[in-house]
Amino acid sequence: MPAARQALALLQALARSPGAVPAAALARDLGLPRSTTYHLLAELVDAGFVVHLPEERRYGLGVSAFEIGSAYSRQEPLARLARPVLARLVDAVGHSAHLAVLHGREVLYVVEQRAPGRPPLVTDVGVRLPAQLTASGRALLSGLPPAQVRALFPDATAFVDRHDLGPRRLSELRRLLGEVRRAGDADEDGEVTPGFASVAAAVHDHAGRPAAAVAVTFPTEDVDAPGRTELAQRVARAAAELTRRINGRRPD
Repeated sequence: MPAARQALALLQALARSPGAVPAAALARDLGLPRSTTYHLLAELVDAGFVVHLPEERRYGLGVSAFEIGSAYSRQEPLARLARPVLARLVDAVGHSAHLAVLHGREVLYVVEQRAPGRPPLVTDVGVRLPAQLTASGRALLSGLPPAQVRALFPDATAFVDRHDLGPRRLSELRRLLGEVRRAGDADEDGEVTPGFASVAAAVHDHAGRPAAAVAVTFPTEDVDAPGRTELAQRVARAAAELTRRINGRRPD
């Protein structure tokens, strides 16, 4: 494995860890010689990407790693890569589309592509909505480990109600997410805005984790069952295209 790849593997391992990690554990988990691990960690410490905690004999992420993450947020590459994909989707279906990311128990809308002549929606950029009620949120939640979903929704108080619709307890949400996984896409009808429905599909990152969701929202009465099936297929293709654009992959 090239040294650059090994250094990146160390950074990724530290990023996945909830705390600082001993060098021996990193070497074992990554299958690297200890001498190589210590050498790479020393170089990363010098560059500011890793910090050494000598009293604990452990290593953690440094300020330079934080700066890289902050730069990613500033440059908005996900949103920029998504805009042309959403524009083509809107041209094809004639309904408004948007991109959302998961933020705790909510989804945050980061791109909206409004179709000509269509009314404004509640999903403006910067708006947050309960994840379990939105098609985008359901698409994203369906790709999380069960323990993470349980941590997000530990009891009934975690389930926000908008229009007396949608899951109200963890068991109901789990059943719904199972249906989403089997179908490959998610939907909602009137649970966010009465008279409007949405279909969504997840975008996946390089590790196959849900990174965002592409969705289309439309007036409920305008689209029949076959039309919804076609919309779901087009949304899934758009999500797959964006997955490729961010060098992601579908989960195994």
